[in-house]
Amino acid sequence: MAVTSAVAQEQKEVKPKDQKEVIQKDVKTPEQMKQERAEWEKKFKEDLKLTPEQSEKYDALSKEYGEKIDAVLKDASLDKDAQKEKKMGLKKEKEAKLLEFLTAEQQAKYKEMKESMEKKNAPTKEQ
Repeated sequence: MAVTSAVAQEQKEVKPKDQKEVIQKDVKTPEQMKQERAEWEKKFKEDLKLTPEQSEKYDALSKEYGEKIDAVLKDASLDKDAQKEKKMGLKKEKEAKLLEFLTAEQQAKYKEMKESMEKKNAPTKEQ
């Protein structure tokens, strides 16, 4: 029994450390986030085969909503939950405007890309 309890105690001590390391790995610098956004936008334009006109509209939309989201994140009067809620609302608005100028085929491809990205970014449940 002493061995079992020592092993169990040892595992408990290791687990919080591992969780802390996972959390620290998930924290991205603003530069990393900016780079990921640029990579996503490039992939988006290439995979959806946006026309020059669509690409121009997409860039304008991204700039407009990027500025709005930055303003929300800098608003010190909002707590984290309120910021998240406003940010999600802005993302939904942006998506609705985006879908207005995509063809049906592009919309279908976009939804596939979005689902794939959501699965990739979904937190995994480990026990």
